[in-house]
Amino acid sequence: MSFAKQKLTELLEIKNLAASKGRNSAAFLQNQKSITNRKTSILTHNPEIKKRVNAITDATARRKSVFAIRKKKQQETLDLPLFPTTTIGSFPQTNEVRSWRAKLRKGEFTQNQYDAAIREETTKAIRWQEGLGLQVVTDGEFRRESWRLGFVSKVEGFVRADAVGDVDLQRDDAGNVARIGAAPLAAGKVRRTGPIVADEIAFSLRHAKTTVKATMPAPSYLHYPRGKACVDPAVYPDLEEFFADVVDVYVQELRALDAAGGRYLQIDEVAQPLLCDESLRAAVRARGDDPDRLIDLYIGLINRIVRRRPAGMTIGVHMCRGNAMGKWIASGSYERIAERTFNTLEADAFFLEYDTERAGGFEPLRFMPKHRKVVLGLVSTKAPRLENKDFLKKRIDEAAKYFPFENLAISPQCGFASHSRGSALSFAQQEAKLTRVVETAREVWGG
Repeated sequence: MSFAKQKLTELLEIKNLAASKGRNSAAFLQNQKSITNRKTSILTHNPEIKKRVNAITDATARRKSVFAIRKKKQQETLDLPLFPTTTIGSFPQTNEVRSWRAKLRKGEFTQNQYDAAIREETTKAIRWQEGLGLQVVTDGEFRRESWRLGFVSKVEGFVRADAVGDVDLQRDDAGNVARIGAAPLAAGKVRRTGPIVADEIAFSLRHAKTTVKATMPAPSYLHYPRGKACVDPAVYPDLEEFFADVVDVYVQELRALDAAGGRYLQIDEVAQPLLCDESLRAAVRARGDDPDRLIDLYIGLINRIVRRRPAGMTIGVHMCRGNAMGKWIASGSYERIAERTFNTLEADAFFLEYDTERAGGFEPLRFMPKHRKVVLGLVSTKAPRLENKDFLKKRIDEAAKYFPFENLAISPQCGFASHSRGSALSFAQQEAKLTRVVETAREVWGG
């Protein structure tokens, strides 16, 4: 309020000056005095500082120690998590895993039998990832039907509905188009009734030797597919009440994750990268939404969660273009959202998809605060072709023109199985791609 009063007073002064009044007012005379004093003030005209500025050369900007030494010292001092060799989240569910879920639905499997089978599969996935040399592993998301539905199925209040407008059209390189469907609708009050990912991570931590990363869909997923129709208005006449409940669900889960020993969460954000695509921006406008206001809303929701996270928890955000079964939803450079999203979203790390020309160039990285981590998703989880190591190194060098080399890392662009039906890649192809990530990271950054 005091700031508002100050600005209103200034506006009044400007109005009087514009009308040739007020030139003898105390405020105007004080302002003139301040301008005069600034011209001679030692605070802004310090000869010693001028001398140091004039002595700056190109060599000043070059580090005196090599990256390997700086990396070791940073790790010892700051105890930073290791990002260079990681994956995004999901791995394909075998026919056996899918059959277990079907048996559970039919009553042919007890919950205990199903849980035991999934735990065994999870343990194998963790050991496989560690055997490949990944420094950060996931549980493979075998318990989930998909990257997003695993969340809504565990939170009270949601039912499934259709998206509103052409906002969920998935495409492939052959030109085929299909709707994703299964958009969440809050038909009742939203609340957490039990663990969402905390139990998965608690189990994984008992079997992992490296850092374990939890993954959850961003809160935007609960709004973007249907816009304001994401709730039953009889239940939530005010959308802000819905958002407050959603944030509380996330905060409660982060506390449970922390209590289980989890220190690293990846939030999978799809809506913001989708709104880089002009056709999708047009689609949300057609249903009455402003795409730029949606960006601000989704940044704000994540920030409300991040600000209430437990101390010591690292949060990264994966910017995803809606990949599943080798298909994608959006195309477009990050340029449209970069200045706002990169500057104001308060995550520790950004996982950015850069596996195809659809992502545009690395120029938007100029907006990224230099202290953050940027994990370049250069290795495709959609196409079976194995990326050339020299090509990946060249891409890293290109990104380093816009963002500090030492804060870059590499990963696959997305999970290998955003849906339980998996992807077009064989197990051998997935293994080769993860091995390529590890090899490239070691040769580029060491370790």
